[in-house]
Amino acid sequence: MDLDELFPDKPGDPLVLLVKQDLDPLSVDELHARIAILEGEIARVRAKIAAAVDHRANADSLFRK
Repeated sequence: MDLDELFPDKPGDPLVLLVKQDLDPLSVDELHARIAILEGEIARVRAKIAAAVDHRANADSLFRK
């Protein structure tokens, strides 16, 4: 899937800009740092998803009673 399909209405979206960035000028240490930052962001997004799913499940169970 093309990122333009994911973010068609978000010109200048940081995620789109991130994946289009040329990695050639970066050193190995800079690439490792980038990976660490991205892994941290992935963990943050997964935590947000888990919280949203938990919140939804709690709301669903509350309204089913």
